[in-house]
Amino acid sequence: MATSRNIILFPYLAQGHLIPFLDLARLLEQHTHHQFPSISITLLSTPVNIQNLHPLLPSTSKIHLHSLPFDPTAHGLPPHVENTDSCPSPSHLAKVSVASRSLQPQFEEFITDQLRTDPNLKLYLITDVFVCWTVPIAKKLSIPHVVFTTCGALGTAAYMSLWLHLPHRQTDEEYFPVPGFPDSFRLHRSQMSYANRIADETAYKFLNGQIRLSLQSDLMICNTVKEIEPLGLKVLHNVTGISMIYTIGPLVPLGEEKSYQRAGKKLGINREACLQWLDMQAKHSVIYICFGSQNTITVGHMLALAEGLESSRIPFVWVIRPPIGAEKYEAGEIDEFDEKQQMQKWLPQGFIERMTGTKQGLLVWRWAPQLEILTHKSTGAFLSHCGWNSVLESLSRGVPLIGWPLGAEQFFNAKMLEEELGVLVEINRGIECELESREVERVVKEVINGEKGKEMRSKASVCKEIIKNAMANGDSGEKGSSLRSLHDLVDFFMKH
Repeated sequence: MATSRNIILFPYLAQGHLIPFLDLARLLEQHTHHQFPSISITLLSTPVNIQNLHPLLPSTSKIHLHSLPFDPTAHGLPPHVENTDSCPSPSHLAKVSVASRSLQPQFEEFITDQLRTDPNLKLYLITDVFVCWTVPIAKKLSIPHVVFTTCGALGTAAYMSLWLHLPHRQTDEEYFPVPGFPDSFRLHRSQMSYANRIADETAYKFLNGQIRLSLQSDLMICNTVKEIEPLGLKVLHNVTGISMIYTIGPLVPLGEEKSYQRAGKKLGINREACLQWLDMQAKHSVIYICFGSQNTITVGHMLALAEGLESSRIPFVWVIRPPIGAEKYEAGEIDEFDEKQQMQKWLPQGFIERMTGTKQGLLVWRWAPQLEILTHKSTGAFLSHCGWNSVLESLSRGVPLIGWPLGAEQFFNAKMLEEELGVLVEINRGIECELESREVERVVKEVINGEKGKEMRSKASVCKEIIKNAMANGDSGEKGSSLRSLHDLVDFFMKH
């Protein structure tokens, strides 16, 4: 009987992890379909996440989406809260992490059922760094295990090193070295998330434990381009001790088509209306502002940001989400009138009306067509939280960034983008630092109209070409570095 093969992907329960895993599954399907037709691809998650991912797959896709039984209420979570993005408050985030470990028996049962049903089946696991409780199961069943970091190389290395060693606890200095990094590399205490700085017992136990298990994987794949992050890859090898690290990024659509369906969220604005507004703006004149699917800022920050933007007279598209401490509203739960009513509570009096009247600003509730905005010729910069998915989407379009890191590895991403690539200028850090409206006005003017902005755009354009080349599949058969890594990954599976 012929050997059948199944690559199983298992992401962490967060939008910023689920989407890159789905993109990876689609990439694997695309590049194994003809050469290895016997390979099937299965992505595992909880029922609500699988339900949300289904519409993102084309009807022709053969990727299997399989849900593992999961009851959020058994872990102190509200019904239907099955990923970090839908958590009603930050206090629920840790519960999601703990709850994700409860999937272990369901996961192991799924794996053993597969092997029992087909004795000739060869399984391969690709799991998230934060789902590496799967490593002992893989070793017990002699299944190759690959750990996938959805972040960049330097961001992953710094994040791992901090949780493995807690170097900031070993000194009173404001700047401190990071194990595995060159001596010249120093982090400031403000370049850490609150969770990193505090490192409470629950977070430390979960993150340190999962990272240590990830180091036992057979190899690592990283959502980056090796030509973009030479230092990042060097320190990632140092921190993890993993000899084989394949760069398979960027896992973002690179085409110029007009319609993208990547996040599966209900947009807070009509797509055509958004593009028509952008069409009226001058080339590279618009600031796009979005803090990702999970992050938000304070009311005070929102007021200062709004005042600075208005004073600058620079056109902008701003994705508005409820600030810290405000009740969260899921898309579709309130109508347009209520959305405007809610936004008015957090913005300067009359700001929405003035921006509408002057056409300086476009305010979008919760979700915008981000890739289309970044692809548009009028977009000049992206004011971002520096989450890695957003970074890759921006650089793949040649758009420089204004950085405001808020959590996780975003601070390290911002440092690398500013100091190594020169495509970012930082405007603020975290939620504890105050923001001055005059600083907002100064930075957005500098990036859109100043020499600094021209230099950043030029460097971002270079990054765009590097990214494009990494995913190139030339007519002569020569492949870009990321495609070569993808084929090396498939070869690794074929040899085991």
